[in-house]
Amino acid sequence: SLRSQDRLRVGMMTLDQLNQASTADFVALLDGTYEHSPWIAERAAAARPYLTLAALKVALARVVREASLDEQLGLIRAHPELAGKAAVAGELTAESTNEQLKAGLTACTPEEFATLQRLNADYNTLFGWPFILAVRGPRGTGLTRAEIIATFERRLRAHPDVE
Repeated sequence: SLRSQDRLRVGMMTLDQLNQASTADFVALLDGTYEHSPWIAERAAAARPYLTLAALKVALARVVREASLDEQLGLIRAHPELAGKAAVAGELTAESTNEQLKAGLTACTPEEFATLQRLNADYNTLFGWPFILAVRGPRGTGLTRAEIIATFERRLRAHPDVE
């Protein structure tokens, strides 16, 4: 099994080492790729070896695409709200904490925080799952809190099939 000190070296792990890892270690090394959903990496492990990182990414996406509707909804529902209860309680994964920190969601004004809490509640009531947004933005530079709130408000008007 993977020791905690080995997890710190994941960034230096080669694709070859990932391909040769036990299924348990493969899953542990990909922990955080999909929020609280190790079943995705478990299924992708069976399709090894991967010749490129792009092939691994495609395989992970295929697992999600081919999953049952209940599994897909479970994946979506496992994702934390933006500036939501898990963030306030300090219960986010390292990946989510970093994303929300970079987007400035940890530095909301009281008004922005109240708006996000209301939007989270409205979105959950309407759709039955948390609002999910790649807060890093399309170029990886991050969205502003105003852009996040505007996107949230726009998507509240979307059809559930679109969401």
